[in-house]
Amino acid sequence: MRMGEFSRRTGVSQRLLRYYEEQGLLRPSRRPSGYREFTEEDVATVRGIRVLLGAGLNTATIAELLPCMVDGGQILAPGCPGLLPDLNRERDRIDEAVAGLLAARSTLDAVIAATVPAGTDEPDTCYAAGSA
Repeated sequence: MRMGEFSRRTGVSQRLLRYYEEQGLLRPSRRPSGYREFTEEDVATVRGIRVLLGAGLNTATIAELLPCMVDGGQILAPGCPGLLPDLNRERDRIDEAVAGLLAARSTLDAVIAATVPAGTDEPDTCYAAGSA
């Protein structure tokens, strides 16, 4: 199938599909005319890419892991236990990012809680809010 139909089948824009190809995630064959030709296997590959992106992996990591993943129709799974260290490393990276976001939220909560109540006698208290 050509790019337009492939885009419709996968729900992914043509621009993003070209990006996946540039990143080495997709390798469509080429017709003599130069047009890309995609297969049903490529549809499954894009589904796997989307799952791994949704899991927080970047395209470089996906390029390394995707060839070793198995798509059983339900969810992607590692094709061998050797992938588990890489997947655990990515989970740890995501855990660190989550911890950082939670710390930022706690700091923001403290700032919000320290807000001066409305009706203060200081007329310039909110001057900074309107002077951006």
